[in-house]
Amino acid sequence: MRVSVILRYIGTVMLCVAAFMAVSAVISFIGRDSGFYPLLLSSLLTMLLGLFPMIFVPKTTGISTKEGFAIVVGSWLLSCVVGMFPYLMWGGEFSLVNAWFESVSGFTTTGASILTNIEELPQGLLFWRSATCWMGGVGVVMFALLVLPSLGTNKMALSSIELSTLAKDNFRYRTQMTVRILLVVYVGLTLITTLLLKVAGMRWFDAVNHAMSACSTGGFSTKNASIGFYDSPLIEAILIVAMFLSSVHFGIIYATFTRKANNLFRSEVVRIYVAITVVVSLMIAASLYAANIYPDALSSLRHSLFQTVSLISTTGFATANTNLWTPLAVVLLINVSIICACAGSTSGGLKVDRVLLFGKVFIARIKQQQHPNAVLRIRVDGVLQESTQLHAAMLFVALYFILIMLATVSNTMFGQDLLTAFSQAVACLGNVGPGFGAVGSESNFATQSVVVKLQDTVLMLMGRLEIFGFIQFLFIKWWR
Repeated sequence: MRVSVILRYIGTVMLCVAAFMAVSAVISFIGRDSGFYPLLLSSLLTMLLGLFPMIFVPKTTGISTKEGFAIVVGSWLLSCVVGMFPYLMWGGEFSLVNAWFESVSGFTTTGASILTNIEELPQGLLFWRSATCWMGGVGVVMFALLVLPSLGTNKMALSSIELSTLAKDNFRYRTQMTVRILLVVYVGLTLITTLLLKVAGMRWFDAVNHAMSACSTGGFSTKNASIGFYDSPLIEAILIVAMFLSSVHFGIIYATFTRKANNLFRSEVVRIYVAITVVVSLMIAASLYAANIYPDALSSLRHSLFQTVSLISTTGFATANTNLWTPLAVVLLINVSIICACAGSTSGGLKVDRVLLFGKVFIARIKQQQHPNAVLRIRVDGVLQESTQLHAAMLFVALYFILIMLATVSNTMFGQDLLTAFSQAVACLGNVGPGFGAVGSESNFATQSVVVKLQDTVLMLMGRLEIFGFIQFLFIKWWR
């Protein structure tokens, strides 16, 4: 494994991160706030980290799988490290652990925060928080592939590692085309959402930040009360659409607008996703109305739909204190926080695709017992699923729940109640953000112990790298 080659390509990602820090510094300069020098110095330092390997290591073609994994995971980890710099230099609530937590939460699009007063931050740092979500949404490595065409043929190796197997099924294009599709859909959704939020009454600055957070399904807001600050049905409706579309496979969105066969209206996965969202929203609305939490059925449906889409898409925006909701509503929201959205989107979590696969494998197993000689084929959206893919999906599901169980046990060891411990594990591993109890929609992670915060960041990274990518990196030394 060539360490110099790995450092060169990680340096490419660092230059992208430095560019966003520089934009954040410009915003601070225009606003004349205290975030300018921390962001400027952080940008220069990150740029130097990226330039050194770019200058001294010659351009190389042909990356091995081992090197590809090291580049992808190394880029995620180092991005989170340099993402701490502006927070640490600014100070305030950002201790070393808190800065690491906020940076990891941003880049993994989790949206959990240690800040007790978000509105105290200067505009440059608020934009930087949203920018980390936006870069992390499409993937820090994939972002480098989008903006630096000089990577040439090595795009194929890196993009194949960055995209999960499930996500590739609906990207039936060459690597160059796949990268362009991601760029068009992601940037297009962000721009449209920004314009609509401005028309709906937000300031330009808030509109940009919330659009970046919504389209990355990150959930960082510029307000302490999140979207509840605006109390606007129109803003909530715009964000519901933005969060939903951002949690659907980008390849399917592109196919819909280019009139391909497999589109939003014909996709089996999207139909299941819509069905889960609608049924859960209606059930929660009914329970809220029956419990007299909201005065009428329409208000109950408004809040239930927003919170359901927010959590199932792993965004984490809030318009209400869900800790005050009925036990049925809490249980249903935890369930959608586990299932989450579609592969090939900016969402984290278990994914509807794997849940659908699990159901089909279960049904096939029953049929196989009834007809031992039958040859059964499992397809999702018309794509035949090989046995290796099915095995990997089932293993992922099992490992996902094992990690939630272990994290829950660990959280209770540090004095958390069961609801907080379990929902926090679900929220961090699924990159959802808010949980329930002490980490509810109107709370934060500031009161958690140092050990729990560090454990949460590991869960966030494992969730974002789909568990196996993170585990393989830890044992890369023993690869043959």
